[in-house]
Amino acid sequence: MMSLDEKDYPKYLKEAYYIKIGQKLNLKHPKTFNEKIQWLKIYDNLPIKTQLTDKVLVRDWVKDKIGEEYLKPVLWVGDKFDDIPFDELPESFIVKCNHGCKWHFIVKNKSKFLKNLKNDSYYRIISRQLNGWMNQSFFGWSIFETQYKNIVPKIIIEPLLRENINEDIEEIEIYCFNSNPKILNWHNNDLNTEIRKSCSYDEKFNIIDLKFITNYTSVEHPIDENIKKAVELSRVLAKDFKLVRVDWMLFKDKLYFEEMTFTPFSGFFMFPEKWNKKLGDMLNLKGAKNCRRRK
Repeated sequence: MMSLDEKDYPKYLKEAYYIKIGQKLNLKHPKTFNEKIQWLKIYDNLPIKTQLTDKVLVRDWVKDKIGEEYLKPVLWVGDKFDDIPFDELPESFIVKCNHGCKWHFIVKNKSKFLKNLKNDSYYRIISRQLNGWMNQSFFGWSIFETQYKNIVPKIIIEPLLRENINEDIEEIEIYCFNSNPKILNWHNNDLNTEIRKSCSYDEKFNIIDLKFITNYTSVEHPIDENIKKAVELSRVLAKDFKLVRVDWMLFKDKLYFEEMTFTPFSGFFMFPEKWNKKLGDMLNLKGAKNCRRRK
């Protein structure tokens, strides 16, 4: 996919859309939420989106916009698995790639991990996995999420905040349309019961029947000050963007920025038709700063 000419992106995106959604993609006059996300992939691929999708580079931008206190600590950034200074790291941490989604692994017990690394076969599995991610572009995996295309791959290591399954982590996703927070999705994983709880709200904090997660239990969650704070901070970060989902983590009553997601679900989420159309109506593409001529 990396070798495709950009002028052919719309053609292949239409083919992918039909395969995944089972419908024809209307890029000329997109109406649904999924269609408009596909349009944004092709015609609103601004360079700033690449910077803000990069899990390393986005940090300085967030720091300038809302302050460093919302950033998770970083233990190390580098290029190769063999360069990781394991001796300098704490007993637990998470190893991520900056240029993809879900490209990470968790080390809960460094001593055990390092002991296992002395086994050649285990070392090969771990190092090949990480180096394999480093040699791939998530642009290809994500089906034309162009913001990933030019990210320079890096390894980023963060402390593992939750070490005990009894410690609660909440995840807050703020969907911002035309710079304004409109939809809030709250969820968390109870590791004791393996139950995923979730609830969605509109901009006035009314519960709505929009379900972003399939395997979960619908639970009403109180709108507390942390959630309100996440909404207002998202408004600052979303300024000047047509669409962005700002993701947050809430742990021990402290709010942490997670990432900026410009093309949620890559525009292939199986929404009920009512919500696909309703969210599409909420997103105004007029005035988007096109980087390519429309076909």
